[in-house]
Amino acid sequence: MLTRVAGALLLLLFTFAVDSAAPAKETTVTGDLGQDHFAAGCPVRIDKPIGGDVFLAGCSVDVDAAVGGDAVVAGGHVRIGAPVAQSLYAAGGQLTVDAAVARNVRIAGGQVEIAPRAEIGGSISVAGGDVRVAGAVKGYVRAAGGKVLIDGAVEGDVVATAGTVELGPNARIGGKLRYASREELVRDPAAEARGGVERMEISLSSATHRETEEYSLIHRGGWIWTLGLLVVAGVLVAALPGFTARVSATGRAKFGMSLLVGFIALVCVPAAAIVFLLTIVGLPLALATAALYVVLLLGGYVSAGIGLGDYALARASAQ
Repeated sequence: MLTRVAGALLLLLFTFAVDSAAPAKETTVTGDLGQDHFAAGCPVRIDKPIGGDVFLAGCSVDVDAAVGGDAVVAGGHVRIGAPVAQSLYAAGGQLTVDAAVARNVRIAGGQVEIAPRAEIGGSISVAGGDVRVAGAVKGYVRAAGGKVLIDGAVEGDVVATAGTVELGPNARIGGKLRYASREELVRDPAAEARGGVERMEISLSSATHRETEEYSLIHRGGWIWTLGLLVVAGVLVAALPGFTARVSATGRAKFGMSLLVGFIALVCVPAAAIVFLLTIVGLPLALATAALYVVLLLGGYVSAGIGLGDYALARASAQ
């Protein structure tokens, strides 16, 4: 499954980038791999049942029809509004699961909600700034975030690490709640934790002096980074003049599409890394994906700088 996810995400990005080189007629690229389906764009919406897996990325992604396999989703706003027959892997700025997922849910985002109508047949691993679990979960819940609210039925254990951990009035935990937080647990009188509640210690490292040294090092090394980028840009222009010219021309001619492709890459690659990390066995793929992300960021940063510099030079020469 992991290799299929990685391959599908890379194929999705490659297909979208190739399509953007031609005159754009639509903002969404779709395709099929047997019973599997992939799509990228702004927005993306699934309104017909898919027999296999789905791989989706976009500024806004809505799944409104049943998925027969796994769902791998990344976007600014993600909503799962129809049943998923296998597992869900997702990342987004705002992420809502409002339907049944037969197996496990591995998700991360800014605001993450397992809505009251959601029924999770397996377990949940979730990380986010604001996490709310209000649906029914057959397995365990592992949650980390700025705020974690449990307000639904969880048959297994709950392990939460957050700035604030809260149990709402509908919380029914069949196992044990173990939490780590600098704040005391906020618990509604109606909430239940049949296995008891245990507060875990947070080990605080006295690293203030190290942080000061790191800041000083970064400050002193900033000019080295800038000069390094200038050298890389100069090498690219000298070694690949045709490529850099095409990058500049494409950026000027299709500025909106270039931003969209960049957004898809910016969201998809770290989402893939998070998915691999959450599945544990995908650690080598997560490391490789993170390395790819660094390369993409550096290349995109330098290429964008070259394009902007070329544009500014052309404007100055025209005056």
